Amino acid sequence: MTELFWVCALFALLTALIHLASTLLVVYRVRWKDEPAPAPVAPPVSVLRPVCGLDPYDVITLRSGFELSYPSYELILCCADPGDPVIPVIRRLIAEYPRVDARLLIGDDAVTSNPKLNNLIKGWRESRHDWVVMADSNVLMPHDYLERLFAGWRLDTGLLCAPPIGCVPRGFWAEVECAFLNTYQARWQYAADTVGFGFAQGKTMLWRRSLLENAGGISALGAGIAEDAAATKVVRRTGRRVRLVDRAFGQPLGHRTAAQIWSRQLRWAKLRRATFPACFLPEIATGSFLPLIATALAAQAAGLPVAGAVAAMAAFWYSCEAFLAHMAGWHVSALSPLAWLMRDLMLPVLWGQAWVGKTFSWRGNDMSLADAMAGN
Repeated sequence: MTELFWVCALFALLTALIHLASTLLVVYRVRWKDEPAPAPVAPPVSVLRPVCGLDPYDVITLRSGFELSYPSYELILCCADPGDPVIPVIRRLIAEYPRVDARLLIGDDAVTSNPKLNNLIKGWRESRHDWVVMADSNVLMPHDYLERLFAGWRLDTGLLCAPPIGCVPRGFWAEVECAFLNTYQARWQYAADTVGFGFAQGKTMLWRRSLLENAGGISALGAGIAEDAAATKVVRRTGRRVRLVDRAFGQPLGHRTAAQIWSRQLRWAKLRRATFPACFLPEIATGSFLPLIATALAAQAAGLPVAGAVAAMAAFWYSCEAFLAHMAGWHVSALSPLAWLMRDLMLPVLWGQAWVGKTFSWRGNDMSLADAMAGN
């Protein structure tokens, strides 16, 4: 056997074993791990939701925040633009649920380079409780949303988060977004958290106000352009852990275009590269693209059928993802294998593009990666 065979075969075997191990870790975490019982006393909670624009599923996701079973919570919706089309929707929901302690705050505190954080600052100042949840407007909150968050809190927790789980995709490119969000990004986030190396995810963040205030307050999350990356660093400096809730929450996707998926994934890749470069470097090998190439080269060097070896590796790789999606209750369909393959073809290009340029656009705002790196 040639040296090329051994290098490629060992690389393919190692990446396949890591892929399998991450899958089994997450299945254990989201399926078989015993969840702790909720605390006997339910402390009052402030739920802050930044809103901007009106997406197809926003009425459903925003309504879910009014229908929580939790006994004591206030709901504060924050909007920066007084002309935003979501405002009439929110006012109708507030009128429809008079028993919910809900209010809408309008205005912008432009004190950081992060528009979402600027929108939330007024809600943080107006909130009345020590426990505060920051949740994006497109997060679908089940009735037991807050109970599930508190069930995941531990004595050493500084922040509890939940990655978005894509659901209700409409069309192929929405299936590709599910492929990114679920069996790729959520898988790696849960695997890292299960071994004690959790990262914050800005979709849902449960804070204890006193902990964040002692760590510099909400303005500390504006140290960089990404509030979740800044939150990870803030919490780790306190000696506490960022943790993920055991069962995350859905994000209805609806229709997506290729341009939307590319723009969003490139923005996130650039932010990861800027905020945690050492963790971003090995991302080039986390999809199936390089393992499949290594498998092909090893088969060729050994005189084996290349197509058969590649097909076997692809079948193993995507069977792991199908198993994970099925066991976790995440979206999986007949289009999923093709969506997983498309995602893995995109990943190396996204990784390369993330190293190019120093700006990106988010909701019409041009942002600099220099701001993202400021918190490093």
